[in-house]
Amino acid sequence: MICISVTPESRQLAKVDIYNAANQCDLVEVCLDRLVKEPDVKDMISGSKKPVLISCRPPEEGGKFDGTEEERLALLRQAIIAGPDYVELDPATAMKIPRFGKTQRVISFASMTRPLTDVDEAFEEAARCKGDIVKFTWPTDVLEAAWPLLAAVSQKRLLPVVGLGLGRCGLTFSLLGRKYGSPWIYAALEKGMEAFPGQPTVGELDDVYRWRQVDSKTRFIGVVGEGVIEHAISKILNAAFDLSGMNTRCLPLDFSSLDQLPKMLDILKVPAIIATPLAGRRIAGLAATGDEVATAAQYGDVVIKTGNGWQAHNLVWKSALRSLEAKLGKQSAEDRPLDKRNTMIIGSGGLAISMAHGIKRRQGLVSICAGDEVEAQKIAQSSELRFVPVAKLYETLVDVIVLTTNTLDFGSKKSALNPSLLRQGMTVMDLSEMPGESRYTREARDRGCKVVEPAEIFADYLGSLFKSLTGQELPMEAFAQGLSD
Repeated sequence: MICISVTPESRQLAKVDIYNAANQCDLVEVCLDRLVKEPDVKDMISGSKKPVLISCRPPEEGGKFDGTEEERLALLRQAIIAGPDYVELDPATAMKIPRFGKTQRVISFASMTRPLTDVDEAFEEAARCKGDIVKFTWPTDVLEAAWPLLAAVSQKRLLPVVGLGLGRCGLTFSLLGRKYGSPWIYAALEKGMEAFPGQPTVGELDDVYRWRQVDSKTRFIGVVGEGVIEHAISKILNAAFDLSGMNTRCLPLDFSSLDQLPKMLDILKVPAIIATPLAGRRIAGLAATGDEVATAAQYGDVVIKTGNGWQAHNLVWKSALRSLEAKLGKQSAEDRPLDKRNTMIIGSGGLAISMAHGIKRRQGLVSICAGDEVEAQKIAQSSELRFVPVAKLYETLVDVIVLTTNTLDFGSKKSALNPSLLRQGMTVMDLSEMPGESRYTREARDRGCKVVEPAEIFADYLGSLFKSLTGQELPMEAFAQGLSD
């Protein structure tokens, strides 16, 4: 089941929120702690078409109730008399409020600053509180913090377990909770209505992650990174998995170090991890081996578990190069449109190094410039490129510009790229905000440059990625579904 949390401030709007939530979920959590006036709970929940869970949390448990503890207890007692399906109670509160009617008791253990240390003792305490379900809430910014919560949900217990992870890996926990049979997972009705910062919306779970098809046999592919590109990768690949009849889904991941990551991935049976550009260096460290460019750049956009361990692969540079050469007029396998062309790469990360290696393979004349000039010089020396200082960037004549970043920010230096860099007749490829367009892509088009479309590069890359993961062609319909917004 999916539980949507509504956090109304007025009694009238509460009924509207409950009605809207009930149309999209299996269980509605009504949080009473933000109401300005004392509610008539029975009237407020009477119109719900779905089961209702009542909660009223004090600030130390993440709630907003600002009255006295006696007032909070009185409100919970009144709520239970109204006959909701569930009521959430912390252990101290549960000992003061006896079981009443058919309302099931969710005994909640919340820690807003760090994971709980003794989960087994919590189950014993929940039993003493005559609980029907145990709930854990704690910060899950990274996978390591979510791990004890996952262990609690995945093991068979006398009492069912639900969990609410706070932070980026809260979504990770929700999807894994679904796989491991948690009674329900939590979601917000829409952006701006989250019970806790970072809580996923029901639309995100439905449209991007297709959570309703997740079951105990679902295989997860990790996705490390954030932002538009992580969202687009997950949405398109999940659509492709679904259209291809595969019980596979993308799983957002974040971690603090590589020390325990291989062991955790083995336990979760995650066979591959995809990385967005900013995370390519992080996941490359997981792999013992890699393809030629991934090894040279110490950058991978996908690592795959094999019988010989984790292997890093670098796919995006190939897609970018194919699109760039097509824009330059390549028509046959023998054509080398980059041969002897002056190409400027702006950026100093693994993606910049990957593009430099690819263009050099096509006999292009490659220069590199970056806000971090020391790093750019090191790359130039190790890869046999021409180094261009930032002060000389706008004086250097080139045929092709490849942006892996659209700023020259570094340390205390804050310098945006000046559009005067873009001249009519140039070919411009901006990978910095793929699959979307940066303002430099639009500016290049307006200035008469030949623009390599980021969406085309991204489509080619995802096709290669899907084939490397599944051995199959990516269904074209998945792009229509994934790029709809």
